[in-house]
Amino acid sequence: MSYFKYLDKNVYYDIKGEGNPVLILNGIMMSTKSWEPFVHTISNNFMLIRLDFLDQGQSDSYETDYTQTVQVDLVKALLDHLNIDKVHLVGISYGGEVALQFALKYPNKLDRLIIYNSVAYTTKTLALTGHKWNEYAESRDTLNYYEATIPVIYSKEFNNKKAEWMANRKQILTNGAFKDTNFLDRMIRLTNSAENYDIRNNIKDITTPVMIVGAEDDYLTPLVHQRILNNNLPNSRLVILPNVGHASMYEVPEIFTTILIGFLKTELEFKI
Repeated sequence: MSYFKYLDKNVYYDIKGEGNPVLILNGIMMSTKSWEPFVHTISNNFMLIRLDFLDQGQSDSYETDYTQTVQVDLVKALLDHLNIDKVHLVGISYGGEVALQFALKYPNKLDRLIIYNSVAYTTKTLALTGHKWNEYAESRDTLNYYEATIPVIYSKEFNNKKAEWMANRKQILTNGAFKDTNFLDRMIRLTNSAENYDIRNNIKDITTPVMIVGAEDDYLTPLVHQRILNNNLPNSRLVILPNVGHASMYEVPEIFTTILIGFLKTELEFKI
């Protein structure tokens, strides 16, 4: 188990494999453990670095309100701790927002960037969704917290095909993490930290090569927002996944890893 100190907090990270470093940033309810199904494949091609943000997984709680800037600077602090000059950065959802802000603040630390199911700003709808999550979390309404946060991250097709798995997941979460008041308080702070996220005014300053991945049935961060990213990032490509929801890595893991490895390994300039 590896930790380093940041703002007097213990931050957990994990490294597997060798080669060019790839740092993968979690979605809001994820942790380093969420990537276990992908570790073998990715670490066979790269040095895979996983990180728990503050208020996530095995990292310490922050305990007071903050913005995502804290997480952006945490990523920089980890790279400094590891003496890594440049990194491929991969972020999904909340992690994608942090990755985009990192690209603006520390462009010289980036090689390439992959953004899955993320946005350029917190929309009113997304903010209201977060408010509802926090309402249930603050009242310790475990069942409604589950219903508001989990089914929506998957496509209708996945929810139907995996009905038994979803029912089992519901039991595990409503009788486990979602009853943990510390977990709920951490989630409230993480959700609030994204409230004022907005990079629309300077998004065009990101010139790093970017692969953007959107999902046709993403109800949390609809495809229109990945198109906004693609239209405003001058060196970007967009891939659209049909019949897939917000948690694209779990619905189509083979496509998730194919895009990641393919984009990071392919020469971007060809002689014709």
